[in-house]
Amino acid sequence: MRSLDLDSLRTFLACCDAASFAEAGVWVNKSQSGVSMQMRGLAETIGAPLFERNGRRNVLTSAGRELRGYAIRLVRLNDEALGHFCPEGLEGRLRIGTPDDYAEAFLPQVIGNFAHDHPRVEVVIQSEGSHTLAQLIRAGELDLAVVTADATMSGVEIVHSDPLSWVAPLDRKLEDVRPLPLALWQPGCVWREMALEALDGAGIECRAAYTGTSVTALAMVVEAGLAVSALPSRVCAPCMRHIPPGVLPSLGSFDVGIMRSETRPKALADAFAAEVAKAFSRHAAVTGLAEAA
Repeated sequence: MRSLDLDSLRTFLACCDAASFAEAGVWVNKSQSGVSMQMRGLAETIGAPLFERNGRRNVLTSAGRELRGYAIRLVRLNDEALGHFCPEGLEGRLRIGTPDDYAEAFLPQVIGNFAHDHPRVEVVIQSEGSHTLAQLIRAGELDLAVVTADATMSGVEIVHSDPLSWVAPLDRKLEDVRPLPLALWQPGCVWREMALEALDGAGIECRAAYTGTSVTALAMVVEAGLAVSALPSRVCAPCMRHIPPGVLPSLGSFDVGIMRSETRPKALADAFAAEVAKAFSRHAAVTGLAEAA
């Protein structure tokens, strides 16, 4: 009786996402010839070619597209079973996405703990804005994403709420300047909308002086004495300061959440999501102790 080999299916899924068999081989720790051999074996098992050439790229045939759906489910079910009976046996490839801010602040700890518990899992990291990540999740191009949640996103598991604060240069009172010069996130970002809505509600004239896509870039603009910005309260570099309450309108808090693809490798995604939730929980506990002190 014929049967599908799970290792070959993992390699096949890597080939579906990679630009070439050589790149897929790097992802699954196999030589290009080894990848080609597995793909030939799979094609023989199902009785149809899986890939065809389109210029320099291998693209899926109709049979390959059908097999991809089965492969995702079979690999996911295998990982789920392993995760249930022997958590240390998790293996495979997990594609995650996160904005730069969360990547810098929390991902090193999350990745370190996850790698310690699941050393045979390959983690592929993509850094984008939250709305782009939500689109990639819906398209099945990511398995899990950490996002700043808003009303346009469905299926978000909220894991943390964080206050947003106004920050200004250490040696310049730009908060008194009108129009208020702002260092803002890209259009569509929750933090940008929170800042602009708060200022508009208070009748404070402002202008977008700088736009960026990372905490590092916006903090650099503030530190240089060029603008005021709305950043998470935990962000305060040595050369900038938090603006006291009442000087500018309160910004409130934003929610951080996890989005998952419907075709995700469930056991891997669950394990990684648990580490993300623990990291934010530890952050909240430390912040609470600091505020109490």
